[in-house]
Amino acid sequence: MRVMVIIKATPSSEAGEMPSEQLLTEMGQYNEELVQAGIMLAGDGLKPSSAGFRVRFSGSDRTVIDGPFAETKELIAGYWIWQVESLEQALEWVKRCPNPMPEESTIEVRPLFEMEDFGEEMTPELREQEIRQRAALEGNR
Repeated sequence: MRVMVIIKATPSSEAGEMPSEQLLTEMGQYNEELVQAGIMLAGDGLKPSSAGFRVRFSGSDRTVIDGPFAETKELIAGYWIWQVESLEQALEWVKRCPNPMPEESTIEVRPLFEMEDFGEEMTPELREQEIRQRAALEGNR
């Protein structure tokens, strides 16, 4: 099972405060453990929302909204994609994580959809397309 592990933004991450050397070291060691265990597939930190934008869709209309965005608790500061046996295994790994922020912080874990989750709507043609796209993505790395 693949999961996205979402590091929620905090006031310091939205202010663009960079992590300390100690936190970078601790997170680097933690990431190394994830890689060595075959858990981590991808992961990165994100710049503050002031560096980004949103696009709101309404029918055929598109509205661009520049950051920053007000609701820090709804923003993401970083993520991992993990391959785990279960949500319980993901929980055990999250509990081992150093606090990713200098203040109180939250990590959210959400399972990713797999092709099997789509049932009959995932036709053989769509399944082949998905397989081709994943292979191309791997080639791009």
